[in-house]
Amino acid sequence: MTLTRRQFTAAAALALPLAGAAAAPAAATDTPRGHRPMRTLYIAGDSTAAQKYADATPETGWGMALPFFLQAHTLVANHAVNGRSSKSFADEGRLDTILARLRPGDLLLIQFGHNDAKADDPVRYTEPWSTYQDYLRRYVEGARARGAWPVLATSVERRRFAADGTALATHGEYPAAMRALAGQEDVRLLDIQDLSLALWQKLGPEETKKYFNWTSVEQDNTHFNPPGAIAVARLVAAALLHHGVLASRDVRRLDDEIPESWITWPEGA
Repeated sequence: MTLTRRQFTAAAALALPLAGAAAAPAAATDTPRGHRPMRTLYIAGDSTAAQKYADATPETGWGMALPFFLQAHTLVANHAVNGRSSKSFADEGRLDTILARLRPGDLLLIQFGHNDAKADDPVRYTEPWSTYQDYLRRYVEGARARGAWPVLATSVERRRFAADGTALATHGEYPAAMRALAGQEDVRLLDIQDLSLALWQKLGPEETKKYFNWTSVEQDNTHFNPPGAIAVARLVAAALLHHGVLASRDVRRLDDEIPESWITWPEGA
C-alpha cells in the first residue's frame, strides 16, 4: 500500500494530540445529562480492542481507552475477545448476546480480520470475499433489525516494516472485502487500517515500539501498550466524528494528552 501525503496528515491529526493541549480531564458533558439521551456503543472485535486484565499488563486493547474520547451520554460496552474472528465470535453466541441488549439508537462497532485469516483453523477462518462478508452481514443486519446503527471498522495494522522503513499492510484482502461490503450495504466505514498504517509510517520503526506491547520479555507487534491503545482509540473516535456517526457534542479530548495512568487492568475476567 502506497501512503499519500493526505493519509500521513490525516493520521497525524487524528492520533496525535496537539502540542501543549490540556491534560486534565474535561467535563463529562457540555449539557445537562437529561438533555442528551443515553446510548451504548458496543464493540464486537478481537484482542486488539479487548478489555485486558491484570495478568496481561501492560497489554491494552484500544476499546479500554475509547471512553476517554466520548461524552458520558455514550457508554462503551466492550465485548471484544482475544482470538476471535467474525465467525467464531458469532458461532459462540457472542453476537447474539449483543443483539439481545441492543436498543434503538445504539451503535455496534464491528472490527474483525486478524483471526479470520487463520487458514489452518476452521473454527476461525473465513474467506475474504465470501464467508467473511457473509458473517459481517449478520452483524449489520442484526443491528439494523433492532434499530441500532452498525459501523464497520477495518482491522488496525500490526507493526511491520520493510528494510527501507516502509510500514507494511498485513491483512491481505480482508480490509478490501470489508470496504466493498460497506459500499454494498450502505454502512459507515472507519478505515482504521489505512489510518493506523499511516500513523506507524509517520512514527517509524523505532518510535512505534513505544506503542506496542514491547517489554523486557516480549516483542509483540500486534497488541498495544497504553500509549498505543490511546492512539488507536483516538483514531476511532475521530473517525466516528469525521464520518458523521457521532456529532461534535458526543466526543471530547480529541486534542488532549491522555495520561497513561487512566488505563486500569481489573483483576480476573
